Amino acid sequence: MSKKPKSGLAPAPVKSASNPAELKALSVCASHGNRASELLEILHDVQHELGYVPESVLPVIANAVNLSRAEVHGVVTFYHDFKREPVGRHTIKICRAEACQSMGTDHLCKHAEKSLKTDMGGTSPDGSVTIEQVFCLGNCALSPAILIGDKLYGKVDAKRFDEIVAGLSKETAA
Repeated sequence: MSKKPKSGLAPAPVKSASNPAELKALSVCASHGNRASELLEILHDVQHELGYVPESVLPVIANAVNLSRAEVHGVVTFYHDFKREPVGRHTIKICRAEACQSMGTDHLCKHAEKSLKTDMGGTSPDGSVTIEQVFCLGNCALSPAILIGDKLYGKVDAKRFDEIVAGLSKETAA
């Protein structure tokens, strides 16, 4: 039984996709039964498959799950973990909370931006690393802290940061 849209009109047929990202989004929506109640899971899966949630897939997802494009856009922009542009192969989250600030995270952030040749929130020119600021990684006793994937690092200074980044390059090459 299909859900009747809020407007009372029949849902628009799912339009065909015009690029690989849109095809992937349609496939992900279908794997979730095109249910609006699974929008967060759909967006997470799209991001997992594509590395980010491109603007071009928002109307495709909206149509497939019978929501407005604005509703889907609102969810993507509300949750900061949804990326709207391609990111690096690795994302380094640097804690900027008070405990880390007191232990030198501002210097660490400046060093990260200089060594990776990008501003906070940006991606290195070679596409390998994106750096982001976050406000608390829960590792205050070992501040300053960074998070890469699901690995948490404590007591990170400029030298240790460079060693960690060099290790990422070796992992990628292997």
